[in-house]
Amino acid sequence: MENLQLYLAIVSGVALLLFLIMKWKLNAFLSLLFASIWVGLLGGLNTDEIIDSIAKGMGDTLAFVATIVGLGAIFGAILEHSGGAQALARYLLKKGGESKSRLALLSTGFIVSIPVFFDVGIIILMPLVKALAKKSNRHVLYYGLPLLTGLGITHSFIPPTPGPVAVADILQVDLGYAIVVGALVGIPVALFCGLIMTKFLVPDTPDGELEIATETTDQALDEGLVRTIFWVLGLPICLILLGSFLNTMAREGLIASSVFVDIAAFIGHPFVSLLLATFLALYFLGVKKGLGKEALFKLSNDSLAPAGSIILITGAGGVLKTVMINTGIGDIIAQGMLNTSFSVLLLAYLVTVLVRIMQGSATVAMLTGAGIVAAVLPGMDLNMLEKTFIMMAIASGSIVMSHVNDSGFWLVNRILGQSVQQTLRSWTIQSSLISVTSFILVLIAYQFV
Repeated sequence: MENLQLYLAIVSGVALLLFLIMKWKLNAFLSLLFASIWVGLLGGLNTDEIIDSIAKGMGDTLAFVATIVGLGAIFGAILEHSGGAQALARYLLKKGGESKSRLALLSTGFIVSIPVFFDVGIIILMPLVKALAKKSNRHVLYYGLPLLTGLGITHSFIPPTPGPVAVADILQVDLGYAIVVGALVGIPVALFCGLIMTKFLVPDTPDGELEIATETTDQALDEGLVRTIFWVLGLPICLILLGSFLNTMAREGLIASSVFVDIAAFIGHPFVSLLLATFLALYFLGVKKGLGKEALFKLSNDSLAPAGSIILITGAGGVLKTVMINTGIGDIIAQGMLNTSFSVLLLAYLVTVLVRIMQGSATVAMLTGAGIVAAVLPGMDLNMLEKTFIMMAIASGSIVMSHVNDSGFWLVNRILGQSVQQTLRSWTIQSSLISVTSFILVLIAYQFV
């Protein structure tokens, strides 16, 4: 009877979350908090335990995520303002030539989405896509879909983008593992879906209604700016990977702890590495490009506004996780899976897919999926690599079926100037192909972990 009540708590909690977001159009932060309280009450927690769960879940999650998201937002704003994203795209297009322009745009999206939000990446790079379509007399989707594929995959799979960082923290996955496995999954999926599968979704005729683009591919190429972007972007990732590698080696007893290991681990911590990269970006992409102190101050301040919403939603996702752990729901689900052949990987994917399709937000879908799975993990004996693949299953589910309840869908629709039906036949199908392909790859790789 008690188990039935706990199952009812989690099912009704997810249903309530979807109802509040979809029917009442309630903010995701408020919806997650309200659903968490509901799950706690129905799961048998008293009022003091619910309040403690909210405080602990919010505090534990934001202790890590808030700093990363804040630094990433400033970093991304500097990259956007400097024109670095467009310069990177033009550089890759020049090096690859006309024949490899789709690969260049796919690569640009993949790289730019590391520090820049998905929506922002679309806004700043789509003029270049339109210019290429005009110049080559091709349909805009011929170039647009590869770019969207690169942006979408990194947005869901690879830290330090906010969604993957939040999921890694909730599941207690090392960011070094997350970056490596995310790249190993994301790159082949990007190449397959972005270059091969998109050809079946693009109309043969050029887009006759395409507006004259404001961006051209003939602008002077600042190769110095591109080199700066490569090393400023690569620095935090390399430092995080080095710190993670040395920490793992020391933890497994393969190397002895030393001052060098401690220093490398400190510099490689995401807090320190992203802080260093952000300061370098402020100087080389800001001061060196003529931005004064007042302009940099305003740019940094303005960039934190959208980050604040993501931080609060992430914290509320941590609350849901903590409430479910404290009610014992996770132990019940874990025991049920151990007694059957049902995979935690499949649970992670299906829950995330359900929430994503129903309410549209990839971030809310990732946090809900991670919250439920995180409550299950303490009852299962999983190593770091296994937890990382579970994180990738959640990422796969979060990108599925972008449609009319997703703000990204409407942004793609408006900027590319396509009808709703055209967008459903292109980006909606493409996002679903990315999801299914990546999950199949994750599922196969998980068997060898």
